[in-house]
Amino acid sequence: MSRLTHINAPDGVFPATAYTHVVMGTGRFVAISGQLPLDQHGELVGEGDPGAQARQVFDNLRRCLLAAGGDFGDVVKLTYYVTDMAHMPAIRAARDLHMDPARLPASSAVQVAGLVAPQFLMEIEAYAVL
Repeated sequence: MSRLTHINAPDGVFPATAYTHVVMGTGRFVAISGQLPLDQHGELVGEGDPGAQARQVFDNLRRCLLAAGGDFGDVVKLTYYVTDMAHMPAIRAARDLHMDPARLPASSAVQVAGLVAPQFLMEIEAYAVL
């Protein structure tokens, strides 16, 4: 298991509430490509439903982390690509099912004009240190 240090409020930086400003770790670096709300058969989960899509994306991220020998406790950075920032509460709710709210990773959220197909409301990538 990696050893991660979370710095929520570096000197002179306003404290974060939904992410951590700085996460440092030692170990093996793992990059997980942006995950879409597709099940194991390549079928869309939750058409038009940001909550269902977010839960599927986080389940896919969990499986990718397990394949690398890690878990959500090893994640140092999440990047959210969303077609509408209004989806962020659903994404945070799905994230909080898997991650300790007191030890959240560094994060960025980007609203995009579209993803690889119009039915996708989000894509989420992760970096971890194992």
